[in-house]
Parts: sequence; C-alpha cells; structure tokens
Amino acid sequence: MGVLNVTPDSFFDGGQYQGLDAALARVHEMVEQGADLIDIGGESTRPGASSPTETEEAARVLPVLEAIQARFDIPISVDTSTPLVMAAAVKLKVALINDVRAFVRPGALDAIGSDAMLAVMHMLGTPATMQDDPQYQDVVREVDEFFLNRLAALQHAGIERSRILLDPGFGFGKTLDQNINLVQSLEVFRRHGCPILIGLSRKRSIQAMGRDVLAGSVAGALAAVARGANMVRVHDVEATVSALRVWQAINCGEETTQDA
Repeated sequence: MGVLNVTPDSFFDGGQYQGLDAALARVHEMVEQGADLIDIGGESTRPGASSPTETEEAARVLPVLEAIQARFDIPISVDTSTPLVMAAAVKLKVALINDVRAFVRPGALDAIGSDAMLAVMHMLGTPATMQDDPQYQDVVREVDEFFLNRLAALQHAGIERSRILLDPGFGFGKTLDQNINLVQSLEVFRRHGCPILIGLSRKRSIQAMGRDVLAGSVAGALAAVARGANMVRVHDVEATVSALRVWQAINCGEETTQDA
C-alpha cells in the first residue's frame, strides 16, 4: 500500500502532493515502483494533529481520487474517518476504506456501502492526545479485545467479516516497546480470520531505533510480513517492494528445500 498524503501537515510529506499534478506524478512513480494499492489521505493523523472540517477533507481527497481513477488502473484506498468522504469514495468504487478510528464516528457504518473492504485500526485516544502518555495493562490483550468489540459491532451492522482487515495501530497511542510487542504478536490478531494491515513506515518508533529511517522502515515491513502481516502501508514503495521480493524468494526457496 503506497501512501499518498494530500494534506498540508502530514509528518513526513505534508504539502508535497496537494497539487493535482504533483499527486498524479507521485501515483505514477509508486505504480512504476510496484505498489499494489494507493492509499489517499486528506487528514493528518500524526501526534498532535488537528482535524480538518468534513468539507476541507472532501475537497482535498475527492478531486485527486477521481483524477487517479481516470488515469491509472490500480485499486484505491481512502484513509478517512469522515462519513461524508466515505460515502463519496464508496460511490466512486474504491477498493478499501481505511479508518484509523475504526468506524466509530456517527454515520460511518451507514456510509460504507456493501462492497469496499474496511480496515479497522486501533488507536488510543485521538491524534491530538494519543502520544501524551499511553498506558496499558497488557497492550496485546487490550488491542485484541478492541478488535473483538469492533468486529461484533460491524457484524451486527450486517458487515461480513470477509470484508474486514485489522490494523493494530503501530504508533497510534503506543510506546516504542508497545509497538514492538504488537508486531511480535501479530499471530494473536490473525486468529480472527481477517487479513492484517500494518503501517510502521517512518514512524517515530522506527526513528528512535536507528539513524537510517528508510532502512529501519523496510526492516520493520519485512519483520511484520514475517510475523503474518498481509499488507504493509509504506512511503518508500520501491525499497520495500525490492526487499520483500528478495525475502519472499529466499523464504520460498527455504520452504521448497525443506519440503523436498
């Protein structure tokens, strides 16, 4: 999943792709580099960020979404918690709605339609407060309980589990140790029978572990896939795709040798 932030204030590339030409050029670059899905976001969810209005977010996202669909044959995800944007994206036949607030906003469950996949993410608090002092008794158990509750709510609303992806929310109200623990424990969340999405690219915890944040992000993506992640959300598509191809070739070769 290649990240396209059409915001003025995202933590890594805020403001770079607000213009339509720049956004389309970036999509072309990511497609050429091997992205399988483009994730468009119109709200920065970095620590301390404030939310745009619904109309501001829609004005950022929808023209870019329509322009990408007119020029590229690639599935699109929209990174939003806003029902207005969800409903418009569903009408445009996006492949995925990626909601960091797990579809809890009033009207969200009514806006998601019957076709798009849904990414349900765990976040402690809000983007404005989530990193102030995140506290858990047991981060894996509490995130897992959150998933169970949201799965029950979505299924009660008539949404089949086959449409749902789970994202433990790396960096969204977690310390470095808690983030690492979640990645180490992805098999716990896989028990729900849903694909696992994880986004650790260039996050603060990655930066804290080494000076080379690109290498750290790629290493984190490989570790997440090795632990069971089905999709990784990344800023550096080319480096991640190359690393995954090499890792998969070697890993599959080992499995073939062992089977023989």
